[in-house]
Amino acid sequence: MNATTQFDELHSTVAAMVAADGQRYSDGRRQLVEMIAKAGDPQTIANLLAHDANLAQSSVYRNLVALEKAGVLRRVVGGDEFGRYELAESLSSHHHHLVCTQCGAVRDVEFDEAFEHQLHHNVDRFAHQYGFTVDTHRLDLLGRCSNCA
Repeated sequence: MNATTQFDELHSTVAAMVAADGQRYSDGRRQLVEMIAKAGDPQTIANLLAHDANLAQSSVYRNLVALEKAGVLRRVVGGDEFGRYELAESLSSHHHHLVCTQCGAVRDVEFDEAFEHQLHHNVDRFAHQYGFTVDTHRLDLLGRCSNCA
């Protein structure tokens, strides 16, 4: 599948999600979704603004909040004061994060299937002790990145 087809499918799915939330999938929102999808790791507002000098900070913020509300984006808290945005797992893949507590960097990581299965099993077993039903899980590993170590 080429990149254009991949993004056409992504935009079609996102447009439906945004419409289901009673919103419009504007050109600005479309641009943000594509920028975040291409980035590969969660992006701060500053990262997004640095990528395109024509973006207005207030519009970017409003559009990110709207896309998060529609279930398109997920906000990831880094090890610094900045939130980062990534595509929701329904639009990407199940993954976890390495979070640097010094510089705030956030990196996506995927575990192999056997580890993920064992993790899910242990999470379910633990939650069951409290009468809690797990729908999904997120694992953020906090520490120092290679630049800060």
